[in-house]
Amino acid sequence: MTANETKPKLLIVEDDLENQKFLHIFLKRSFQIDICDSADSFYEKISETDFDVILMDISLRGNKDGLEITRELRARNDRLKSIPIIGLSAHAFQRDKDNAYKAGIDAFLTKPVQNDILMNTLLQVYKEKSSK
Repeated sequence: MTANETKPKLLIVEDDLENQKFLHIFLKRSFQIDICDSADSFYEKISETDFDVILMDISLRGNKDGLEITRELRARNDRLKSIPIIGLSAHAFQRDKDNAYKAGIDAFLTKPVQNDILMNTLLQVYKEKSSK
């Protein structure tokens, strides 16, 4: 088994290229990373790989935003329903957080997020999932 095979699999759903690059560079030591930028590519990725955690940009451009994707995932009756999802948003109002949690987000972080908070949150939700 290689070191990469022991890392949790993280899917980053982010449509901003600069944010994608930053997240990949910062998180690649602790996670096996895959990145997508839309609902279409998201569904393609999750049908191919069993991810341990999803980092979901709430404000995706395109036909579906991160909350709609999350609601669809939570409504399923398969293994995908229980993948932990961390919502990432530039919107920090309480109603934004409430809407995210109602959609099924497990944790909510506001951009720009501090590196240690991002890493700790990802590891925490992964450990909680692993212990179930």
